[in-house]
Amino acid sequence: MYAVIKTGGKQYKVSEGDVLNIEKIEGAKGDVVVFDEVLMISGDEDIKVGTPRVEGAKVTGEIVAQTKGTKIKVFKMKRRKGYRRKTGHRQELTGLKIKEISI
Repeated sequence: MYAVIKTGGKQYKVSEGDVLNIEKIEGAKGDVVVFDEVLMISGDEDIKVGTPRVEGAKVTGEIVAQTKGTKIKVFKMKRRKGYRRKTGHRQELTGLKIKEISI
């Protein structure tokens, strides 16, 4: 059984027991998070696709860690003008373990 959830403007395919990194959500390590925005659920023999969400479906997960992603370098330059800017960015991430998918 798996589900497709939407969080942080992105969609994730999750199954029970999966550990994934998503964009940061509020909470401490060990907190339980419930995702109501379930776009699709695939059971043993049937598939339910929402329009846009599957009504009554929930995905429950537990926060494993609050971390940062790898550093991304951002470089801007305009040729022959002497304009150069170099900055960086590290996205804050939340490690999440999926506990239960319920319909």
